[in-house]
Amino acid sequence: MNVQILRNELQHVLSGKSSVRFGGTLQSITGYLSNCSGTSRAFEDQKRFKKQEEERLISFITAHHLWLNNLDFSQYVSEGAEQRVYLKDTRHVIKLNDAIYYSCWLDYFQNLLLHNYFFPDTAYEILGFTIDGDQLYCVIQQNFVSTTEVTDILHVKTFMAANGFRNNRNNDYIHDELGIIIEDLHDENVLTKNEVLYFIDTVFFTTPQFWQPSNSF
Repeated sequence: MNVQILRNELQHVLSGKSSVRFGGTLQSITGYLSNCSGTSRAFEDQKRFKKQEEERLISFITAHHLWLNNLDFSQYVSEGAEQRVYLKDTRHVIKLNDAIYYSCWLDYFQNLLLHNYFFPDTAYEILGFTIDGDQLYCVIQQNFVSTTEVTDILHVKTFMAANGFRNNRNNDYIHDELGIIIEDLHDENVLTKNEVLYFIDTVFFTTPQFWQPSNSF
């Protein structure tokens, strides 16, 4: 697909103008946060901005009845710096993420939408939100992938290169023309089942180039 056409399509997904798997609630949240943020994030202290943004997000969660109070935390699987993982059933896992990798919640939700566009087989479905202690967590569901072999990172590099992404450092990739970065694609975040790669944990970022209007090309 032409890069300009693809960028337009992705911008429409992030703005809610085009559909994507499990995009409904995610796009409603991103639309709400985008309208609230305006241009303030470019000038405010980032920590203070994220706190204000979280307060607005909590108002949205309450108004749309997205609080979860009956989560089963008995089937613990693992956790990292950014999330906790629990087994829901034989087909799904539940992940609790506090958006720590992102400067704001809006970037985190846009990351989920980009993942769902590029990797629909492991798309994230937002279930709601919970608070543990004083920390807000987004609760998402994802298909469980049963691996058959260890992922070969060279295969990941080959796959990403075939889709226009350059390996710029370690397990991070950038699409220079599109203006999208994907980080942390190591063998625990990209699984292999029957020689097919499944991307289960991606960290997407957009660069300023991604948001350039089409008529600038």
